[in-house]
Amino acid sequence: MRAAVRETYGPADLGSVPVFAGGFINFGYWRSIDLAGPLTVDDRVRSQEDLYRQVLDAAGPLAGRRIVEVGCGLGVGCALALREYGPERVTGMDIHPQQLDRARRANADLLDTSPSGLRFVRGAAEQMPFEDGEFDVVHSVEAAQHFDDMTAFTREAARVLRPGGRVVVASFFTPDDDPDHGARLASYLETFADGLDIARPVTLVTDAFTRAGLTDARAVSIGPDVWQGWDRWLSDQWKPGTWPRNFLKAYEQRILDYYVVTATRPPD
Repeated sequence: MRAAVRETYGPADLGSVPVFAGGFINFGYWRSIDLAGPLTVDDRVRSQEDLYRQVLDAAGPLAGRRIVEVGCGLGVGCALALREYGPERVTGMDIHPQQLDRARRANADLLDTSPSGLRFVRGAAEQMPFEDGEFDVVHSVEAAQHFDDMTAFTREAARVLRPGGRVVVASFFTPDDDPDHGARLASYLETFADGLDIARPVTLVTDAFTRAGLTDARAVSIGPDVWQGWDRWLSDQWKPGTWPRNFLKAYEQRILDYYVVTATRPPD
């Protein structure tokens, strides 16, 4: 675990920061929310839930399926999946032990009432502690920008998927492989400068899934429904010119975008 990841998701508990209301830690999907008027905490929580719904919908029908979230954080997305999509079992995996402790506390009632339906496991994206073909779906919501080795993650995702299974990743990547993007992002955004986020082209992800043996790897930009809403939410707490407001700037300058990436393991 890199120091920036350990510190950001450690004692400070990023999920308790007001900008990430509701225990989710993502930028949100804002299509159904009116950005012209005042934004409420309920709007913010809904945007984060809707980002999960974008990912889970892209995974296909989940009723009776076994699914794993890589980088589950506080586990509130796992709870949403179990509540709304009816899978047989949801596994939340995270590399950070403090996040897993928080996830178990936040979901204590659900763990008690549905012990066979929900579990939390420590593991790295690049070396998952699961059997071959254990899951129907592997998904990850706004965690892939932290992964140390994207190629290793794609191989592991392919390994733990059953034949016909699907992987869905939502995160922010550079739109092409221009080598200057990383330096420009580091000059705009503290999270890239301090090593918390890693600048990678989205084609690296789709190509890595293909090399791992998955098919139909594709990336769809959802940036228009992420960046404007995220910046609008930030505007009540951060002044123009402060670094968090530069996410929208990076998007407008075409050096960063937000994608849903999907791929499928071929049937045997």
